[in-house]
Amino acid sequence: MKIKNAEKYFYSSLEKQPLEMFSAGKLYNSYKFFGAHRINCDGYEAVRFLVWAPHAASVCLVGEFNDWDQTGYPLKKISHNGVWEISVFNVKVYDSYKYRIVTPYGEVFYKADPYGFHMEERPKSASKYFDIENYSWKDRKWRESLKKRDSYVRPISIYEVNLLSWKKKKDGKQYSYKDLAEELVPYVKEMGFTHIEIMPIMEHPYDGSWGYQVTGYFAPTSRFGTPTDFMYFIDCCHQNDIGVILDWVPVHYCKDAHGLCHFDGEDCFESSDRGRAENEQWGTVNFDYGKTEVRNFLISNAIYWHEKYHIDGMRIDAVAYMLYLNFSGKDIRNQYGGYEHIEAVEFIKELNSAVFLRYPKTLMMAEESTAWPLVTSPTDVGGLGFNYKWNMGWMNDILEYMEQDSLFRKGNQNALTFSITYAFSENYVLPLSHDEVVHGKKSLLSKMPGTYKEKFANLRLLYAYMYAHPGKKLLFMGGEFGQFIEWNEWQGLDWHLLDYESHGKMREFVKNLNKFYRREPCLYELDTTYDGFEWIEHENHQESIIAFERKGSEGDKLIVVFNFTPIERKRYPIGVDKLGSYKVVLNSNLIKYGGDSRSMSVYKAKILEMHNKPYAIRLTIPPLSGVFLKYKGNE
Repeated sequence: MKIKNAEKYFYSSLEKQPLEMFSAGKLYNSYKFFGAHRINCDGYEAVRFLVWAPHAASVCLVGEFNDWDQTGYPLKKISHNGVWEISVFNVKVYDSYKYRIVTPYGEVFYKADPYGFHMEERPKSASKYFDIENYSWKDRKWRESLKKRDSYVRPISIYEVNLLSWKKKKDGKQYSYKDLAEELVPYVKEMGFTHIEIMPIMEHPYDGSWGYQVTGYFAPTSRFGTPTDFMYFIDCCHQNDIGVILDWVPVHYCKDAHGLCHFDGEDCFESSDRGRAENEQWGTVNFDYGKTEVRNFLISNAIYWHEKYHIDGMRIDAVAYMLYLNFSGKDIRNQYGGYEHIEAVEFIKELNSAVFLRYPKTLMMAEESTAWPLVTSPTDVGGLGFNYKWNMGWMNDILEYMEQDSLFRKGNQNALTFSITYAFSENYVLPLSHDEVVHGKKSLLSKMPGTYKEKFANLRLLYAYMYAHPGKKLLFMGGEFGQFIEWNEWQGLDWHLLDYESHGKMREFVKNLNKFYRREPCLYELDTTYDGFEWIEHENHQESIIAFERKGSEGDKLIVVFNFTPIERKRYPIGVDKLGSYKVVLNSNLIKYGGDSRSMSVYKAKILEMHNKPYAIRLTIPPLSGVFLKYKGNE
């Protein structure tokens, strides 16, 4: 191709193979072709723009580099399935642009680039040209260490964060990615969490959607800075041994005019079946997983965040809405008369297979609330292929139980113990997430019954039980210090509460609980098997007491005893396997945490058959408390 100096744009040649793979849904690195990319052609540097608009009558590029010329930069259709291309000179980093799409009916739409790497800050909505290849990563040590890790036998304690409302500056302004790297990262490290989970970071127009209604799937939101600023944030996390999990929304997208909805005037990313396309519950549009190009777009997106931003995992939102055609209440059935969304199931399997092939140590976590089988089993045995699932049943049961007045808990013991009957059917994460502290549900602390002091005791008890229960852990921001009011996405957390002793001691308890969890292998090594758990006491409904053992792979054990009433139980017998001393190694009722216990007691076992064991200890169980004991031999 011979390019003349006077030309402002030209049409470059693109190999057939990527276009064919995209059409077949197998171009899993489609982000390397679609969108805006710097190229060198005939000795000249230009930026090539590639967009999928199968129904468009014409497509033009408009932007700062051409003074928003409406028709002067027409794209050329280069494939049978509607891929359009143009290469343009004199495009600079941060230049804004959109695609001007004319529909077969003469309508004109101005659309942001579905593959755009950067976007204007709200309320503006154009894409911005940005080169994401120039960041110099410093996380090699972290990434090398991941190759040796098996997440199933390691502690995972996740701090869930909404970046907009974690903390505000004194003047009310939001933190940037770099500000968060300087404050949030050391805070999470100090608190002992292993991972940060960020609520959807992909570009979205409305703060109140929390990021769950996306317009820019390949663009980290510009609210907090540039793509390289976000890379810096993740880099800082890794340099401090903190993994990063992104919340991801491959279910639906918003109807904003510049987004994916009716992208080329027709049903492009959505289904032509209005019942399947419309998501009335959220006022959004569902993806059509039956289209190869849509599956390609989403799978490429998941791989993109791993490759370009070094993320360590994804929490996939609203999987139940993907699996069932009738989950939103509609009577929609598949071709066989069932409610299973067959195309979505195949998409999920393809997604997980593709991601794990490239990133075998990543975390793919399903927020899935039904009894769909084998969610965390490999696809080759009929599973969906995730490696973790949020345990929504545990979350609902334990919060219902804890919200009850302690006098009535004895009638609901099953809500406390039932989760163990299925705890090892999947690889679970135990979530106390953002969804449980909004929309009138109250904060975790406010849910707790009793006096002011008992509320804190109950919350410490809840956390102690959560960390003792099989499964990885997740806690939403603010829960660590006892946020009193519901989470409000428009303002920062109530950090001033730490000026009050009870809240400061609550945070100290969560910090110590995280560190205790991380140094006790029996709390995480056998999370996915009954080999790591054994009931001691689960039938004492009247006194609302349960006790069990957690076991490690090397034979180490912890005995954990919980008292869910405000009544101290003295000389309570607990069956044990060996004679010798048993020392309390964690007590949620210690004075330093806001309770009344002054010391970590030691109990000697006696010959006394109890709980199907030959020996027993008699211990004092403080009110509304969890006590962890370890065998110390003949000390």
